[in-house]
Amino acid sequence: MKKIVLAFAATVSVVVLLFGYDTSTAGRTTVISQPSVVSDGTGTTSGSGSTGSSMVTGDVAQTQWGPVQVELTLDGDTITDVSVVQYPNGNGKDQEINSYALPILVQETIDAQSSDIDVVSGATVTSDGYLQSLQSAIDQASA
Repeated sequence: MKKIVLAFAATVSVVVLLFGYDTSTAGRTTVISQPSVVSDGTGTTSGSGSTGSSMVTGDVAQTQWGPVQVELTLDGDTITDVSVVQYPNGNGKDQEINSYALPILVQETIDAQSSDIDVVSGATVTSDGYLQSLQSAIDQASA
C-alpha cells in the first residue's frame, strides 16, 4: 500500500511540474548589439568595422518565438563579424537562452566561415532562425 501511495504522489508531482513549466510564448523582440555594431532599433546601424569591410543583412527569419536576423561584416570574402540584429527576447527564459546561445553561434560562424555550423542545444528555434538569416546574408554577399 505504501508503494502505491508513493507512486501516485510521484506521478502527481511530475504532472504538476510539467503543467507548471513556463515556456517562451511572447512575440516581442529586442535589438542587441555585438561588439562592433550597435543597432538603434530603426534598422540603421553604425559600427567600427575596417575601411575595406562591407555589411550584409540577412532576411528576417520568422520563428515560433519571434523574428531572428543577422548582419555580416565582410572583408572581401571573409566573415569578420556577425551581429544579431533581432532575436526573441520576450521573457526571462528567452533572455537566458539567447545570452549563451548567440555568442556561440556567432563564434562558430566566424570559425567556419559558412553557415555549416551546429545548432545550440536548448536554443534550437533561435539557432534555426539564425541559420536561415545567416544563409540569406551569405547568399546576398556572394551574388
